Amino acid sequence: MKTTFFNYLKISSQLFCHRLPDRTFKLKRHYFPVCSRCTGMYIGMFSFFIFSYFNLVHYSINFTLLGFLMVIPTAIDGFTQLFGLRESNNYLRFFSGLIGGIGLLILVISFKLILLGRY
Repeated sequence: MKTTFFNYLKISSQLFCHRLPDRTFKLKRHYFPVCSRCTGMYIGMFSFFIFSYFNLVHYSINFTLLGFLMVIPTAIDGFTQLFGLRESNNYLRFFSGLIGGIGLLILVISFKLILLGRY
């Protein structure tokens, strides 16, 4: 059996994501390796990383608070589904994950700067 990059991606994604077919985007009869919320989170984190690489971002208490507030919609969307209070769709999962991914990376970088004493 030939092992490819996509097989490794598929195996590693199972550690972090449930990958339910009805909650995963599909392109030409192929499912994405992660669910729509995780897809949004990865795209959000990657896009903010690229943005912060090319632009000076000043990390402050207010910016860290903004990052925390950006994670809240993802948490609300996930927990209300988990407890069966409502059913979301893939586009709402994607956009809440996109916002949450940006917020999560802001928090990670802020905490890294705090630990390094550069905050």
